[in-house]
Amino acid sequence: MPYTTPDTTDNDGVTYASYLDLDRILAAQHPRSDAQDELLFIIVHQASELWLKLCLHELEAAREAIREDRLRPAFKMLARVARAQEQLIQSWNVLSTMTPHDYSLVRPHLGTSSGFQSAQYRLMEFILGGRKPKMVTMHEAVPEVAAKLRAELAKPSLYEETVRLLAKRGFAIPEDVLNRDREERWEKSDAVEAAWVTIYQNPHDHWDLYELAEKLVDLEYHFQRWRFGHLKTVERIIGFKKGTGGTSGVGYLEGVLKEVFFPELLSVRTAL
Repeated sequence: MPYTTPDTTDNDGVTYASYLDLDRILAAQHPRSDAQDELLFIIVHQASELWLKLCLHELEAAREAIREDRLRPAFKMLARVARAQEQLIQSWNVLSTMTPHDYSLVRPHLGTSSGFQSAQYRLMEFILGGRKPKMVTMHEAVPEVAAKLRAELAKPSLYEETVRLLAKRGFAIPEDVLNRDREERWEKSDAVEAAWVTIYQNPHDHWDLYELAEKLVDLEYHFQRWRFGHLKTVERIIGFKKGTGGTSGVGYLEGVLKEVFFPELLSVRTAL
């Protein structure tokens, strides 16, 4: 077939600004005060939501690839999520330039709004396996968001698909693990740990599963670094006051630091 030049008619007139829809993006900051630091506060959180959108896009595709035992493309997607997480972590360094006085000028204008209410953050937690059905309640005011979160609770998490793949590859995974309640957070399984022990002790016999495990450990590691950065930034700016969303602030953030998504991938290190 002879080569033909692609039709670029529809792309005529496309500019950097129009392609990125910069008019809307750059007009989406609406400070409610005259405080110098409120624009910083808004932009950091808006940028974080964009990075979360990318993470969700990649995680959903990676989960599908793992389900279909196509691990090589999944590796690229998971590595990209880890890099995006680094951007999320760095955002705390920028936000931490706010002093307690700076924040005190912004806080009265936040009402009850809080990062705790981020639907995309909650969805990312759900996909990774940190499932808390009661958290959907705070999103009931936006029915389509609540429906999306409930739909995610009905799907296998990223880690559940990984464990199902272990079973497909011949590892002895009990039926009660494979048919667990998907709305509950993942509980450590000795059988799953034993499978990972075999993989980690014989990486050259199970190289793709070994690499998958390490990619998941990267996600856990970066997620916990993000949580820790959040904790220390809040501690630095507001101390031990309650959060605007009604949480205990630092106390709540300290609690979630103890939560893990892939417990057997941490315990296997002790078992080796």
